[in-house]
Amino acid sequence: MKKRDLCFLMVLAVFAAQAGIARDLERDTLDTGKLKVHEIGEVVVTGARHRTDIRHLSQTVSVVGRTQIEHSLQPSLLPLLTQQVPGLFVTSRGVMGYGVSGGAAGNISLRGLSGGSGRLMVLIDGHPQYAGIFGHPISDAGQSFLAERVEVLRGPASVLYGSNAMGGVINIVTRRMQENGVKTNLRAGYGSWNTLETELTNRIRKGRFSSVVSGSYNRTDGHRADMGFEQYGGYAKLGYEMTDNWNLRGDVNVTHFNASYPGPVDAPLLDGDQRITRGMASFAVENRYEKSSGAASFFYNWGDHWINDGYTPSKGETPQDDRFLSHDDMMGVSFYQSARFFKGNRITVGFDWFRYGGRAWNEYVGGEQAGTTSDLVDKHEDELAGYIDFRQDIGSWLTFNVGLRADHHSRIGLEWVPQAGLAFHLPHAIELKASASKGFRYPILREMYMFPPQNPDLLPESMWNYELAFSQRLMEGRLTYGVNLFYLDGKNLIQTLPNPNGSGMLNQNSGAIKNTGVEIEAAYRIGRHWSVDANYSFLHMENPVIAAPEHKLYAGANFSRGRWNVSTGVQYIAGLFTAVGDQPETEDFVLWNLRASFRAWEWLDIWARGENLLAQKYEINAGYPMPRATVMAGLNVNF
Repeated sequence: MKKRDLCFLMVLAVFAAQAGIARDLERDTLDTGKLKVHEIGEVVVTGARHRTDIRHLSQTVSVVGRTQIEHSLQPSLLPLLTQQVPGLFVTSRGVMGYGVSGGAAGNISLRGLSGGSGRLMVLIDGHPQYAGIFGHPISDAGQSFLAERVEVLRGPASVLYGSNAMGGVINIVTRRMQENGVKTNLRAGYGSWNTLETELTNRIRKGRFSSVVSGSYNRTDGHRADMGFEQYGGYAKLGYEMTDNWNLRGDVNVTHFNASYPGPVDAPLLDGDQRITRGMASFAVENRYEKSSGAASFFYNWGDHWINDGYTPSKGETPQDDRFLSHDDMMGVSFYQSARFFKGNRITVGFDWFRYGGRAWNEYVGGEQAGTTSDLVDKHEDELAGYIDFRQDIGSWLTFNVGLRADHHSRIGLEWVPQAGLAFHLPHAIELKASASKGFRYPILREMYMFPPQNPDLLPESMWNYELAFSQRLMEGRLTYGVNLFYLDGKNLIQTLPNPNGSGMLNQNSGAIKNTGVEIEAAYRIGRHWSVDANYSFLHMENPVIAAPEHKLYAGANFSRGRWNVSTGVQYIAGLFTAVGDQPETEDFVLWNLRASFRAWEWLDIWARGENLLAQKYEINAGYPMPRATVMAGLNVNF
């Protein structure tokens, strides 16, 4: 570690301890009008499948609540997560829309592990949400209207969620209606580059029945030529409480977007167009008793992709003769039951079955092959797994956690996945945690069967994460802070290298990862109207990767009084690799954002937000300059 980096880190640590930069402090306004502060012992579901006091988990979970989501005034969840979760970063290339395929953005990385490579899993209510052929989440599907809150488990979660949870999980917990009644909200905004954002949500609860129905339409011309984006989204969720202990729920979510990508500025692209549809549906039966809880669920995800890769006239290229098409799907059945057999004990047993894959092909619209198609892949694979998670409280000062998963893949065979950890509950509201956990990822169909350098003989990737975490709550919960230290040691990472047995390139299990880092987070509720929060992460990588910054700092403040709510934040990014290899390139930049809303009437809010108000010139994806200052304004109607 360089001396300047060490000094910078020490300064941040002192600032965190003394000025109160904080851990997630989710706040909600209750019907009584009083402020409820969710302290360090808030309840989460991601780290244990069932509702669990966060203090008893040996791994780190960050929570972004509905209030924060609403105050962000963003149609996508990912910009907010980039700000609020240390160690997490999302690539971007424009004012709206991430896209897929060549030149796409929306790559989510956590502690240097990339979701674009299938090493980070996105869940909706605990169900995996990745493309069956490509193995990665589709970032444009993570819309804000879905989420009651988002829980991010920073570190391997493969014991509970299997392959692709190698580096962690982002679990979107969907919205619900708590009290009887009907609530409808319309949000609309317009701003820079002819950008339009709309969302309509209706929530109902009557006795044991509840429903949430949402729809959205978003579009922009983009800040460059041929960079338009248009998206339609819809979500519906129904729930019925059969008894005080048993509950039924089902939901469906569909998003469709049309995107154009213009290519890098030094080689503009024409006809780079995409038409993408993604959908998911699930059904679950849940039970909850005093000493036992569990669920059985079925889910199905699907996607249809149509892509014209375009052409670059400056390179002498002519329009493409073919179009890429694919249909992928993933279905699964999950069951878990958690029980408390004696004081301080909790045992969770679960089973998962997943089937994923699909078909991809080229359709020729010109040239000698016009009117024909050629298959690229047509395969499905299966996973069957069982796991056990054991937790034991020892007195009031220690919780011991251990878990084991046996995961069988239809092509590769059996993978064993262990984890263990301790959570110490110390005087003065101090929590100290230590954990060691394994994560893994099966090779995805694209790496094995599609496009050179495919290799059907690839083996699973694996990694161990070692972590030490400290947190404390002070001043009756008004001030919280925490520090995490971690070390990642991975092997068999899939890389594209020269073929040792022939010409050309080949995907091979030749990579290694050794990442170390520090994460600091905290928040301070100064008074009834003012609060501040911040987080910082430092990441050292022996083998640097794109889209994983060395330094990431966010500091924000929120003011809420009477009819006004105003929040602002500054994000500092340094050592962000946009190119690696023989000629690495990095970016450093500072972004300042400002958001404000005013309640004109009980049913009407007027809002505005400004992003990159310092008009910074920077790139996250190499060759794709980000927009300078952007402004959006609109209204919220509640009835």
